[in-house]
Amino acid sequence: MPVRQLPETIVNRIAAGEVVERPASVVKELVENAIDAGASRIDIFTDGGGRRRLAITDDGSGMTRDDLAIAVDRHATSKLDDEDLLRIRTLGFRGEALPSIGAVAKLGITTRHLSEPHAWSLSVEGGVKSKTMPAALGQGTRVEVGELFYATPARLKFLKSDRTEAEAIREVVRRLAMARPDIAFTLAGEERRPVTWAAALPGAAGRLTRLGDILGAEFRATAIEVAAEREGVVVEGFAASPSLTRANALGQYLFVNGRPVRDRLMLGAVRGAYADYLPRDRHPVLALFVTLDPEGVDANVHPAKTEARFRDAGPRGQAQRREQRRCGAGRVPAGLCPARRLGLAAFAILSGRRVGLGGSRLCRTGPGRVQRRRAFRRRPPGPGIRAGFAGPSAGRCAHPDP
Repeated sequence: MPVRQLPETIVNRIAAGEVVERPASVVKELVENAIDAGASRIDIFTDGGGRRRLAITDDGSGMTRDDLAIAVDRHATSKLDDEDLLRIRTLGFRGEALPSIGAVAKLGITTRHLSEPHAWSLSVEGGVKSKTMPAALGQGTRVEVGELFYATPARLKFLKSDRTEAEAIREVVRRLAMARPDIAFTLAGEERRPVTWAAALPGAAGRLTRLGDILGAEFRATAIEVAAEREGVVVEGFAASPSLTRANALGQYLFVNGRPVRDRLMLGAVRGAYADYLPRDRHPVLALFVTLDPEGVDANVHPAKTEARFRDAGPRGQAQRREQRRCGAGRVPAGLCPARRLGLAAFAILSGRRVGLGGSRLCRTGPGRVQRRRAFRRRPPGPGIRAGFAGPSAGRCAHPDP
């Protein structure tokens, strides 16, 4: 068979397979676009698990007629001022979301920029773009997606039930709402009562309010603030006390420069920080936010931007080695509360190295490990534990540096 150039519509459908995996992927891309547009309120509506209809409305800056005409073309974006991919400060930057969605669904966009006398609309069906038409809308953008994967019917059989897909959408919105407590979110549809998370005040108090709204009042009552900074790397967030646990790690939320990510090393550090306090079959509940220079992290390592790779380990390695010398032989003392241990562990992981986190009592393996853990938990808590977990009002970790 001779080599031939594929048509543009087929190329777009192939690319859509990387970006649009399920309805939740569409919601993620469109909500991230709304956040990058400076929206202060984002409304999400879904029907049929996102397969029949998706609608995302925001009050962001909107687009002009000329920008709308090329926004659905591949690799057209307003997120990059130049060709520098080392200083990405926005959630989106590839310019693939809208054309990928339009290649496999019926996409409609209505938007209005302040410089325009009225709104403009455009539709894309199966990769075929229509002309821009006048429309009615206040400032902002409304994106509607209907009949997802109608152009690629084979993809439909790989989707789960409507209820499962709706729950995946809910989880995506929850993570983005945690990352931006200053933005109001509303999630409606699926014959459920609409869920609204009002915009919170800036700072730790506002972040805890948003986390409490999403993770529950029990998390808010037992949450302990995590705050540390080394060599330009800031680790913030809240971790629940060991009295609040789950049977899986789905209650652990990690963010790097405002982007929700899943990082196995950081999840391992979290588990190690709680090793002396929880049985092996229980997992803590927490939300950690890592902030560093955009040049120090590569967000362009995964098609869906759900992973991040830390680029330069030099300064963070120096900070990690200082922490190791303070902690002695590279092991964090078991008496530290998990909030303090999480801070130390985060810097070790960011440096690209591993650091021992368990106390000597629990570092062994063998049949008697669970018995030793239980015996350890029956002992009265030491001063470090009391400092970290004095009760729901403990607030910020009061344990000093070792």
